[in-house]
Amino acid sequence: MDDLKINKRLIMTPGPVSVDPRVSQAMSNSILGQFDYEFVGIMNETMELIRQSFLTNNQWSFPIDGTSRAGLEAVISSVVKPGDDVLIPIIGRFGYLFTELVTRAGGIVHNIQKPMGEVFEQSEIIAALDEIKPKVLAIVHGETSTGRLQPIDKIGRACKERGILSVVDAVATYQGMVIPVDEWELDAVVGGAQKCLSIPSGITPITFNERFSEAINRRKRVELGIRSDEVVEQEPFIRSNYLDLTQLQDYWSPKRLNHHTESTTSIYALNTGLKLALKEGIEARAQRHAFHQTGLKAALKALGLEIYGDEENEMKMVICIKIPNGVDDATFREGLLKHYGIEIAGSFGDLQGKIWRIGIMGYAVEKQNILTFLSVFSLYLAQQGVPNLEPEKALTTLLQHYATQD
Repeated sequence: MDDLKINKRLIMTPGPVSVDPRVSQAMSNSILGQFDYEFVGIMNETMELIRQSFLTNNQWSFPIDGTSRAGLEAVISSVVKPGDDVLIPIIGRFGYLFTELVTRAGGIVHNIQKPMGEVFEQSEIIAALDEIKPKVLAIVHGETSTGRLQPIDKIGRACKERGILSVVDAVATYQGMVIPVDEWELDAVVGGAQKCLSIPSGITPITFNERFSEAINRRKRVELGIRSDEVVEQEPFIRSNYLDLTQLQDYWSPKRLNHHTESTTSIYALNTGLKLALKEGIEARAQRHAFHQTGLKAALKALGLEIYGDEENEMKMVICIKIPNGVDDATFREGLLKHYGIEIAGSFGDLQGKIWRIGIMGYAVEKQNILTFLSVFSLYLAQQGVPNLEPEKALTTLLQHYATQD
């Protein structure tokens, strides 16, 4: 039987992304038992790194074993009980994911919606809070399906003043921009591993404050086989066992409740990825993403392509461009990957076949990779017969942008 062989790729999607080799090396270390004193030390250190990464003092800052969707579902299923009203602003696909998770938890969904490619004024969301008076606001910070960044810096305080819990999907923006959780007074925030942090998918950093902790612990249920003297089930208990944040609090606290077998190699990856990100600096990392995004976007415009969406509220880790007339979305992306080893993404729903999403995320965001991408992408578009392209102008525009930094 042949050994597994993986061909080299330049991944320019909104996730997953290339992994820093230092993370891969860390994952090759020996397995430790989940209650080994050395591993417990790594767990404690990782929690502190998560706090630093979110700019928070929250005690409850730990990872969920699972992809970002698991983190979102853990937060929603732990706080939303049947009959709870939840406000969900929708600016793209992942607002609908929140809607799905709340519906499955038995909550009553209240959606407000913007056309694709636009975002809400924060005043519009606050007005909806006053009208609906929900228990929870669940909001997407970076909507990768449209490339839009939803402003939320005033939302946390508005929720707190009204006794509403704020839940934020920051999966795509985490470690690609500054997210000051305490300053913005956000209650629960879910980050992402396989995007700007540049570690493998399968583990999700989250943080939540004491206000949120008190709310979910009114639904606490410890499984019978390990229950001791806990007071539980004051309200309808959390239906998920694996994604029960109250039991995970006990698992990640000095109590070390035996909940599940921790993925030690994933913790190695998260620990190392966070150290690398914090060493670079949260501000510096945000500036790096923004610098490369600005340069590539200008170059794509110079090439002759049209940027999609409201550019005043765009993510600095995704560029959305309209697919040129006559080019088939899936066929083009398949050819770019097969012939050149470069991957970009399409979109979903009403935008499927209409835009491409180019990820500017994490470890691979550097001058050489961006230049390589632009050169090959421009060439392949020209080979498809797209008229009025200016590859030389595009490359010159990008080089001039980089010259401002050299």
